[in-house]
Amino acid sequence: MALEIPEVVIDRLPIYTRALALLQRQGRNVVNSQELGGRLGVTPAQIRKDLSYFGRFGKQGRGYNVKRLLEELHQILGITREWSMVLVGVGQLGRAILGYDGFAPQGFRIVAAFDVDPDIVGDMVNGLEVKSVAQLQDEMPDLDAQIAIVAVPAANAQEVIDALVECGVKAILNYAPIAAHAPPDVRIRDIDPVLGLQSMTFYIKEGGTTS
Repeated sequence: MALEIPEVVIDRLPIYTRALALLQRQGRNVVNSQELGGRLGVTPAQIRKDLSYFGRFGKQGRGYNVKRLLEELHQILGITREWSMVLVGVGQLGRAILGYDGFAPQGFRIVAAFDVDPDIVGDMVNGLEVKSVAQLQDEMPDLDAQIAIVAVPAANAQEVIDALVECGVKAILNYAPIAAHAPPDVRIRDIDPVLGLQSMTFYIKEGGTTS
């Protein structure tokens, strides 16, 4: 029986990857769990435990080879290839997402954009012609995109997500403020800045007291 890896462990792997990539750019060859943990606010024991789910990468007293561990994490996360994505929703948020230049260096490329608004459909945004959501079923088979970003109003989000699932999308980054539903084999990650702000105000209300 395969070892079940906690989701929180998977969520930390990209954080380790980012830190290792920075160390590599700085010319570092080796790092130990103590230093890596100090950079990330994670205990050395937690780092060692997280990595142990995937094998043995370091040597006692010598630390981790930065290049090798980074390559291993890229393999584990499946980011040794380019991933095609589609965007649904080309309003203000969607246009900002299309203009974000941080996807491509990490192996993610938006290959198509869709919207329901006839005043937006047909626009050229960052080199992509916005197509109608009604064309999803026809367009998706040729795009080879298993990832979608949803940036539509809450009222339309679940309908859009259902359509994307029907088209074979397996991972969805959802910016709509809803608790979206999908089959068990489809991963959804909800991104809601308002929820993040509300959780922070708990700590800063009334001059920082929590009572």
